[in-house]
Amino acid sequence: MHGSDEPSGEDRPPGGSGAVPRGGREWFGDLGQLDFDIDFFERLLGRSPDHVEGLRVLGELCSRKGLLERALEIDRRLVALLPDDALARYNLACSLALVGRDDEALEHLAAAFRLGYDDVAHMEVDPDLASLRGRPEFRALLDRVG
Repeated sequence: MHGSDEPSGEDRPPGGSGAVPRGGREWFGDLGQLDFDIDFFERLLGRSPDHVEGLRVLGELCSRKGLLERALEIDRRLVALLPDDALARYNLACSLALVGRDDEALEHLAAAFRLGYDDVAHMEVDPDLASLRGRPEFRALLDRVG
């Protein structure tokens, strides 16, 4: 949060806990919005570990936050839960590419295509796949689909 958005000491609840409404927004202690969202979905998954939409959102949030190994773990879990889901495979390929596991990323990207993923235009600009763009296998995969 920006300093101007943070409540003054008098706006904080006694003991520093709980959310305080402020200008239509909530204040969540020292957590920024992204951290709060990650914490929320981690807690949700603590109660419902196979909640697919929760896993999808948490994977995206972790990736955005730079928690790449956690995002990879979540994407692997999603593929285990949904082995025939093209988007889960694509996201796993992205996570693998981000952590430098390019060969494995290409395998899951090919699987995503076999399962119906076909957004070649997005793949050509997706920053998560930047490490794959110089690989001939990546180009061959795009040529096959596009």
